[in-house]
Amino acid sequence: MARFPRGSSTSRFLFSYYTALTKTSPSPPSPTAALLQGSFYLRHFSNLARAKEDKEPWWKESIERLRNIGISAHIDSGKTTLTERVLYYTGRIHEIHEVRGRDGVGAKMDSMDLEREKGITIQSAATYCTWNDYKINIIDTPGHVDFTIEVERALRVLDGAILVLCSVGGVQSQSITVDRQMRRYEVPRLAFINKLDRMGADPWKVLNQTRSKLRHHSAAVQVPIGLEEHFEGLVDLVQLKAYNFHGSSGEKVVTAEVPSDMAAIVAEKRRELIEVVSEVDDKLADAFLSDESISSAALEEAIRRATLAQKFVPVFMGSAFKNKGVQLLLDGVLSYLPCPNEVSNYALDQSKNEEKVALSGTPDGPLVALAFKLEEGRFGQLTYLRIYEGVIRKGDVMININTGKKIKVNFVIQYLNLMIFFVNSLLIFLLPLLFVFCCYFLYDYECIIKFFCLFLETMQ
Repeated sequence: MARFPRGSSTSRFLFSYYTALTKTSPSPPSPTAALLQGSFYLRHFSNLARAKEDKEPWWKESIERLRNIGISAHIDSGKTTLTERVLYYTGRIHEIHEVRGRDGVGAKMDSMDLEREKGITIQSAATYCTWNDYKINIIDTPGHVDFTIEVERALRVLDGAILVLCSVGGVQSQSITVDRQMRRYEVPRLAFINKLDRMGADPWKVLNQTRSKLRHHSAAVQVPIGLEEHFEGLVDLVQLKAYNFHGSSGEKVVTAEVPSDMAAIVAEKRRELIEVVSEVDDKLADAFLSDESISSAALEEAIRRATLAQKFVPVFMGSAFKNKGVQLLLDGVLSYLPCPNEVSNYALDQSKNEEKVALSGTPDGPLVALAFKLEEGRFGQLTYLRIYEGVIRKGDVMININTGKKIKVNFVIQYLNLMIFFVNSLLIFLLPLLFVFCCYFLYDYECIIKFFCLFLETMQ
């Protein structure tokens, strides 16, 4: 099924290909490369992983250790606070700052003065981090209804997402809107029930709302140890372990046995989790109906299969502000959200009545990329791209298929909010980060080309 329905205002995208300026004679083009030498529109399709070839490419393993995700929510659900903790625990930043800039600094992802003053996200912001040897590209999106278009543009280029919900407010109006956008682009997602430390927190009420208001086939994968001011930690229903968070910023995760007074509710909720997943996963259903003992590994694999098929939404819990549960959520991102080669991308060839053609996603083909965001800042105009095929290097010549004009790539930039680093080529990142050649690359460095513009399609 197409991520972009035929006839909708978001169904056609502007892409470009490039011819690298080399002194050596080019090798014979692949069938995909030959096809892409003409202009075409691109659509983005999502399905389960492609079958692995007998001989896998050298970059395949690195792609499997990559996640491209977005974090979305209703306003004031704690989305930017969650992103701040993610950056801290993954080592991208070394101090935690809160929204609204009470300490004169503000959250890292709030780069605009107005964002720091009002404590809301106005424009989407991208970053990247590393967790357990996995690379995670993150887009933090606005929660206010007035900036919904920022969420729309971000979700088009994501492989997975986290839907943040307030444990007090529950599923709110913008939560429904964001979830609808995720469905439109067929983005697998996790739900994170935040603010369990607040008075009136009720995660089970919110879980039921995800089923009734969002029509999620969902179940909790965790049980909180205490609520409100007594919230101490979490019990993982898959691994059957308890986790507590110590240290001044919750950086020390301590594993323990499940508290004896919680044995009954843990057993009840784990059985509920197995039942819900069994309804959409035949392999787990066979084991469940046969009264077989279901191991943690088997349950985790079933949750992953159901999540990638968009038949199930795992529900995580925690309190980003109190530094509890964020590390376990990151583990969930690695375990349950897709890597890029579990999403297939296709081009529609204009010269052949929009015939669907699979993109190879290798560095050998011409560049195929979508410009999904433009930003005018103190560094000049920056263009955010998602690359579907090929490589970008400083000095390459690209073609805007909308205008037919050639554009030279003047700069390649590594960018993290207010910090910017100019590099000569993406090739310098091949040694530790081979995935930069993959067509599924969200974009590792947030912004890449200065003085280069591909116009996004009209949004209605």
